[in-house]
Amino acid sequence: MNPVPNPFRWETRIRFIDTDASGRIHYTCLFRYFESAEIEFLRTLGLGYEVRTDFAFPRVHVEADYTKSIGYDDLIVIEVALDRVGRSSLRFDFRVMKLGELAACGSVVVVCMSLRTQSSIEIPAPVRGLLLAARELQQRVDS
Repeated sequence: MNPVPNPFRWETRIRFIDTDASGRIHYTCLFRYFESAEIEFLRTLGLGYEVRTDFAFPRVHVEADYTKSIGYDDLIVIEVALDRVGRSSLRFDFRVMKLGELAACGSVVVVCMSLRTQSSIEIPAPVRGLLLAARELQQRVDS
């Protein structure tokens, strides 16, 4: 995953409950932090859960790579970038920075789903427009 010029950044600390016996973050728990950063990113676009009354974005693919130890009470910054906005799906890329260095990275693919039919649907045009505009802003390199 290549960094984008203008990612959304969200800062947090690793909670004790999310660590394993070694004091490091449990490998599955990083996805909770990805989701929290994703929610905060979408909130900045006006796409909180209250807006999504008839559709949802369930996860259909997740992956993560760890490059440094992340442990209890570590202060991390999660960078969120929209890698792809498709007709019915999105891919978010995440970079976890600890003390200014890359500690982990990953991605999450979500699909727009009708809550009524439980089937994939096209992302509603106003929502897709906001996402495409956000992606364009993230990709823009100011000169």
